[in-house]
Amino acid sequence: MTAQRASRRGAPVGPVIRPYAGEADLPALVRIGNAENEADDVSERFSEAGERVFFGTPSEQFDARRDVVFAELEGVPVAFAGHEWVDMRDGEVRSFRVWGSVDPAYRGRGIGSALLADNERRARALAATHDVERRRDFGSFSAEGRPAARLLETAGYSVERWFFEMVRPSLDGVEDVPLPDGLELRPVSREQRVTLWRANREAFRDHWGGSDESEEAMHRFFDQPDNDPSLWLIAWDGDEIAGGVINGISPDENAALGIHRGWLHSVFTRRPWRRRGLACSLIAKSMILMRERGMTSAALGVDADNPLGALGLYEAAGFEVHERFNAWRKPMDGVES
Repeated sequence: MTAQRASRRGAPVGPVIRPYAGEADLPALVRIGNAENEADDVSERFSEAGERVFFGTPSEQFDARRDVVFAELEGVPVAFAGHEWVDMRDGEVRSFRVWGSVDPAYRGRGIGSALLADNERRARALAATHDVERRRDFGSFSAEGRPAARLLETAGYSVERWFFEMVRPSLDGVEDVPLPDGLELRPVSREQRVTLWRANREAFRDHWGGSDESEEAMHRFFDQPDNDPSLWLIAWDGDEIAGGVINGISPDENAALGIHRGWLHSVFTRRPWRRRGLACSLIAKSMILMRERGMTSAALGVDADNPLGALGLYEAAGFEVHERFNAWRKPMDGVES
């Protein structure tokens, strides 16, 4: 346990930083994360059930018991932070991604800075145990212009990439677009989820960034409580998955925000089936399906510099930029590669 306390008699006691304690911490984690997003007008809400899956499924790249800490003031959790690592697809960098949240009621006390410094220290120690021929760096994400962005900039991070959250504000008037010849929509059985996961991960290997492609990460994704395979639209060419859209609806998030919105969580097309209109068809069919399920808007995320022109595709489908996010980078000093 790391305790940070003021040295002068009578000065306020600083935050105590202690390890993640397991499921008992989930109510506080959800409370803090949702309070921060509400204060910063970020349209994402967490649930205990969803975070139980994420934090309870350890992998080599992320293990909550090893990688997550909480900050407390007088025994009350007021912030949390964690990190995970990914190998970037450029083949050169192993990025240790740091993240966290501070209850807005406790901002301005240096808690975020203390947690970020502790997060970097722990990530650097973990990086020192990795025997790989890659440069190591710190990475992070934040909503543009929010307190987290200012904290990262002050700590020496620089913006490397921009991402957009895009929304189609109405699903009225969406017309169906036929699939390319030779392809058909078929459901994915539980036994075929590994095939879907591998096809999805393969489709993104020429994109910027990196991801945890482990079996544990697959379970974190597919085992979310709001997961509804009847919303997935997966195009098959015989026994091969050509592409798909993994759609989702979060009733609790919609209720908290007072909206009826569906998410196109992952839009992907594998290389042999690109430039045939498959993504255009699947996006249209996804929005029609969302409308049939009672949704009035749809959202998705996109890399602003997507190499395949996804931004233009989504704009043509009626999506508009709703929120901007930054991907940050900072060199990691003091680690032998």
